[in-house]
Amino acid sequence: MSEQDAVSSSEDFVLTEEKMMGSPSRWRRLGVPVAAGQRNHEDGTPDYGLFGPSSVVWKVLLHPATVIYQTPAQFSMQLMYKPVVAGVRDADPLATQVRAGTLTAFDSFNRFQRNSGLHAPMWFGDTRTAETMWAHLHALHDHVKGGIIDVGQPELGEYHADGPRDVMWAALTEMMGMLWTYEHFAWHGDSPPQRLPDHERDQYVAESAAYLRLVGAPEEEIPQTIAEVDALFEKYQELFKKSDTMYIMPESGKDFSVLTQEQIKKNWHPTQQMAVDVLDEFFDKPTNLVIASYPTYLQIWGAGWDEAKRAEEAENLKAALPEIRARQESPDVERRAIDLFWGPDARELIASARALMKGVR
Repeated sequence: MSEQDAVSSSEDFVLTEEKMMGSPSRWRRLGVPVAAGQRNHEDGTPDYGLFGPSSVVWKVLLHPATVIYQTPAQFSMQLMYKPVVAGVRDADPLATQVRAGTLTAFDSFNRFQRNSGLHAPMWFGDTRTAETMWAHLHALHDHVKGGIIDVGQPELGEYHADGPRDVMWAALTEMMGMLWTYEHFAWHGDSPPQRLPDHERDQYVAESAAYLRLVGAPEEEIPQTIAEVDALFEKYQELFKKSDTMYIMPESGKDFSVLTQEQIKKNWHPTQQMAVDVLDEFFDKPTNLVIASYPTYLQIWGAGWDEAKRAEEAENLKAALPEIRARQESPDVERRAIDLFWGPDARELIASARALMKGVR
């Protein structure tokens, strides 16, 4: 048996369905979250948290299309923002595993899983729940900092995942990624996806300001309209432009993305296919379709698409709409997405928020 075969058959890399789904302790880091509306403010009015049942944000986030495609909607844009990539490359648990040579396909899946489960309490919990979860994330991210964003562009300077600029963009890329995906993926009965009216798009951005304030974004830069969002992207465009050197680890000169793929192959066990299949279904396959829903400037800067590629992916998105519709109309697909990427508490938070929305219609 070769060394490669020995590594590949190691029981250390066996993946069980129980591990894939996650234990309650892995999902629930800070006790049981309180759903929006289940507690009152001091004046007796319901505490709906950051948004609430009358908000455009909930209209977008609670649609089955957003729930199912939230992971690529968020990460596809966040991974265009270079300081986020630098933080993952240098200081994320994935970075530790890559440097130790222990990364597996499940670890990549688990990184996505951890993320969605953390956000649901902030978006669908009451104010105290949202603040408690952000305090937890604040503590996790405080050490994620470095002097080099991109070795090929030292002029970009440093990053700090808990700094005002980078928390603003972490939150804003989440919110805008979900809006633009919703506008291109969300069916309403027999009505195909369509852009929200201009006033609702602006309202969505204005409502998102509560989330940006929670995470510590600079007040003077928090956008209130779509036009201000576009202007903010324009201002920070150098931090979104695709680079061949972005994944180079400053201390070693090695390519983080290449090491990741090599280790997933090296640290293989047949049971890891479960993680590969889930990532393929919920992230890899829809990623380009999601990017096709983004504004042209992000397709050019962040994805490096030329005109021909943009046209090709626009056609691919159009051709995929029947499948996208079938998936969001399937309770089983949404249930799997929630169980795999959002977690058991999120299932209750989403159901509670949807019930509140029905009550205000």
